[in-house]
Amino acid sequence: MTLHWTAAGQDGAARAGTLHTAHGEVETPVFMPVGTAGTVKAMTADAVRSTGARMVLGNTYHLMLRPTAERIARLGGLHKFMDWHGPILTDSGGYQVMSLNELRKLDEDGVTFRSHVDGSKHRLTPERSIEIQHLLGADVTMCFDECTPFPATEEVAAASMRLSMRWAARSRAAFQPRAGHGLFGIVQGSVYPALRAESVAALTAIGFEGYAVGGLAVGEGQEAMFACLDVTTPLLPQDRPRYLMGVGTPADIVGAVARGIDMFDCVIPTRSGRTARAYTSRGTLNMRNARHADDGSALDPACDCVTCTRHSRAYLNHLFKAEEMLGPMLLTWHNIHYYQTLTRRLRGAILAGRFAEVAAEMAAEWAPEDTP
Repeated sequence: MTLHWTAAGQDGAARAGTLHTAHGEVETPVFMPVGTAGTVKAMTADAVRSTGARMVLGNTYHLMLRPTAERIARLGGLHKFMDWHGPILTDSGGYQVMSLNELRKLDEDGVTFRSHVDGSKHRLTPERSIEIQHLLGADVTMCFDECTPFPATEEVAAASMRLSMRWAARSRAAFQPRAGHGLFGIVQGSVYPALRAESVAALTAIGFEGYAVGGLAVGEGQEAMFACLDVTTPLLPQDRPRYLMGVGTPADIVGAVARGIDMFDCVIPTRSGRTARAYTSRGTLNMRNARHADDGSALDPACDCVTCTRHSRAYLNHLFKAEEMLGPMLLTWHNIHYYQTLTRRLRGAILAGRFAEVAAEMAAEWAPEDTP
């Protein structure tokens, strides 16, 4: 059987379920730490596992440049290569089509890239993206798409979305079905409801094991993002997993779960860990702030991660002030653990029929951001 999702409970539009993959089951809602280049930055695989994470993300574009998908395949696949035994989802490289627009040339067939590493020339098409993800051994393969930049006129967004839909059909044709693996389509259309509906219709006509909502968290703001989800997720198949790509903050995740999203990834917890920003049950903290220098308490008294149970705020403040690499490592560890705790709490609330109540409790707990 190919990769599939089964429902476990629902509270309003919020859903709890289980994603069944070749490398194990994953309870949803789920947050996937980003391991772009075959590693979750500043973390060992054991450390990532200790946070409760069960699924991570890799990236086609970065891994095709180095060490190359062919090399990873010769060495036993991405799971073995990075010592990650759970499921892996690979982003298709479509986001880089947008973010590296000064280094690429787009046409109907695909994209020609200039490597950001050494300037070498590469060609990425839907077929090649699917091939790379197959070589990597991804449990969840993503269609190759163009992530529509924001802002975009409706005319530009429509042309971009329709190109992505043609690429989605080619991605489906190139994908090799196998037990426990699946291909997700990606809904595009910027902030235009009619375009999002057209995109959903095109993708569901093709048929995928799951559906992602792309082209959000690219500058449109939370209100516009939620408005887009309000019109998009009700159109998606009820029996398939729904993945919101590149999102987001804790408040983004709670709001998206409320709108029927099951899966998330984002660089925020790891990037913030490297820049002294901590996400806690009491809000966000800047660990460079001088007020932490003499504080012997835990970063988050409600957290049972290694960082919070063994180290103080004062120690973390010292590590960042001294520019010791352990500071980013410990704070990344905590942030990923916090995100895993967040999604587990949301799942429990859905199953208990208390989602709205728990979401309100979380919002009340998050204090104003710590000042620099």
